[in-house]
Amino acid sequence: MTDNLKSQTIELYSKQLRTPMFNQYMDVIRQLDADQSYDDFLIALMKIELDSRHDSTRRRKIKAAGFPYLKTIEELDISKFEHMDKAYIHELASCDFVANRKNIVMIGNPGTGKTHLSIALGIKACMQGMNVKFFTAANLSNQLIESQDNHKLIRLEKQIAKADLLIIDELSYLTFNRHQSELLFKVVADRAERRSVIVSTNLSFSDWTSMFENHTMVTALIDRLTFRSHVLNMNSDNPYRAEHAAKTSD
Repeated sequence: MTDNLKSQTIELYSKQLRTPMFNQYMDVIRQLDADQSYDDFLIALMKIELDSRHDSTRRRKIKAAGFPYLKTIEELDISKFEHMDKAYIHELASCDFVANRKNIVMIGNPGTGKTHLSIALGIKACMQGMNVKFFTAANLSNQLIESQDNHKLIRLEKQIAKADLLIIDELSYLTFNRHQSELLFKVVADRAERRSVIVSTNLSFSDWTSMFENHTMVTALIDRLTFRSHVLNMNSDNPYRAEHAAKTSD
């Protein structure tokens, strides 16, 4: 069998066995030391195949999460956080809070990094193989209403329930009617002590009654979100998004 035919045969078998990285066997051979065995070669080849699969899985999970854009912890200017230090941010970035089924509630005025931090923590969770779903509060409310109107609400609720981490961003810009409130409340309540939620908002808890008609439900919603949770004070007199915009304009 000629070298070309061997190469084509390996490529065919790799495709049929769904091990595409096996096509890089020559690169592995070149990196082996003279005293390494066939076993070492096979282990190295299998490792790059496994690493490739893990990388593909992470990319699929990030895409499926529905982030509006990608932001990382490393891109955060942690020095701008007035009420949190670097060690605490990195503790959150370990995603132990997801493993322990705890929540995060971020409260702060606009431009203080709430969405950036939410996305960055979501990406960290994806990188650890967790399932994440990202919504703005408005989009989640609209999707719940539309799904109910189209008799697909149960399907959407099951999809959300499967997420290890649900991120609800911008819970502050809209007023929700009683029906929207009930649907949002059910999503959060169903996750209580089962799965984690990150919520970001511009409003203090005492102002949440301005968003929802049912004040009793507001109290119950806050109770469920703050039980077993990290409540982050992200208020700032000098929002770094505004500072960044000013520097860009200069």
